[in-house]
Amino acid sequence: MSDQGPQWYRPPTGSNSGPYGQRGPFERGRSRITSHDPKSLIWIIIIVAVLVILIRSHHVSSLEVIIFCTIVPSIILHEIAHGYVALLFGDDTAKRAGRLTLNPISHVDPVGTLIVPALLALSGLGFFGWAKPVPVNLSKLRSPRNHGVLVALAGPATNLTLAALAVLVFKVLSFNLYAPPGIVERVVYIFGLMNVSLAIFNLLPIPPLDGSVLIERMLPRAWWPGYLAIRRYSMPILIGLVVLNFYMNPGPITWVFNQVNIWWGRLVL
Repeated sequence: MSDQGPQWYRPPTGSNSGPYGQRGPFERGRSRITSHDPKSLIWIIIIVAVLVILIRSHHVSSLEVIIFCTIVPSIILHEIAHGYVALLFGDDTAKRAGRLTLNPISHVDPVGTLIVPALLALSGLGFFGWAKPVPVNLSKLRSPRNHGVLVALAGPATNLTLAALAVLVFKVLSFNLYAPPGIVERVVYIFGLMNVSLAIFNLLPIPPLDGSVLIERMLPRAWWPGYLAIRRYSMPILIGLVVLNFYMNPGPITWVFNQVNIWWGRLVL
């Protein structure tokens, strides 16, 4: 699964221009702050029911269940990190929107968190999805462009921190490497692997992933209009590449994360 990164607000002054007189890539449109949507709870109940059916019909393995149960809290903590760092630099938008909470209902995107992963599981294509982007108002940050970069990178940094904690837990508990792995060992191992994978994936310099802010921050003035014209198609292209990757044997994304899996196994074991 993936994270789309924070959802940037346009400045409330009505200005629609970025640093070069165009609408900036950090400014992803205004979102309305609302209370918790009861429909999200309904979607969660539906997806739990679907997972139970998939497990009973042997469409989902125990490994995939562990992956799902470890990657969801990892994405939630990733999103909360965006909001907390924004709050640290003066923007309380995420806090007022009720997004600085561990309650998963507040972060569920019905399509990206529930429907897409369920359909991929049914088709045997693995897991991919996203959480509801955290709202960030750049105009409230003390240094909008510089602090905006730090807000975006807070998500991957959180995932790397969680991965480091997983390594620490694995070492402290001193699991028996010569015995079949138990459920706790599998959960700790996969939790760390999922967080490393989330960090690497979200650091790719492709909008709307968090790593794209580094490109956007250093983008020359002359390239800005062309970049903005291309950027609107970035999300469909990204999803298309992920889906295409599932049908290749192996696809480039699969190959990269296979290497990450090998490296993670050597590091932990």
